[in-house]
Amino acid sequence: MTFTSLTPNLMVEDVEASITFYREALGFAVTATVPDAAPFVWASLKAGSVEIMLQARHSLAEELPQFADRPLGGSLTLYIGVDDADALHSAIQDKATIIKAPMTTFYGAREFYAQDPSGYILGFSSPAKSDDRNAEEGQGDGTDQ
Repeated sequence: MTFTSLTPNLMVEDVEASITFYREALGFAVTATVPDAAPFVWASLKAGSVEIMLQARHSLAEELPQFADRPLGGSLTLYIGVDDADALHSAIQDKATIIKAPMTTFYGAREFYAQDPSGYILGFSSPAKSDDRNAEEGQGDGTDQ
């Protein structure tokens, strides 16, 4: 057996509002909807090789009743690789709730975190440039002394 893909299906209250966020703030394209015209109960979106699905709470609860009373937002992050986290941050900072500003990690990534309209936490990461690492050297966990 071989796993071939992972596509998160996010439970949302308002599919149209979520589509607007992912399309306008992040540049995702809508690849499919159910039904074909609004109001939607499900949508699939894609940007590059990243795909997500959005499903209305009432629709998902019909399929899986366990979701009927669960809170939105989940206890997970969607960690999305991008080519330039700083450029994306600049492009969306007025369109999204930024919950953690761009920073360089000890493992060599440039990251920031934003929140979508349903409370899901989106982490965006790109490889840190050498000048990012040098600027933040010594600000980690104290092991680089």
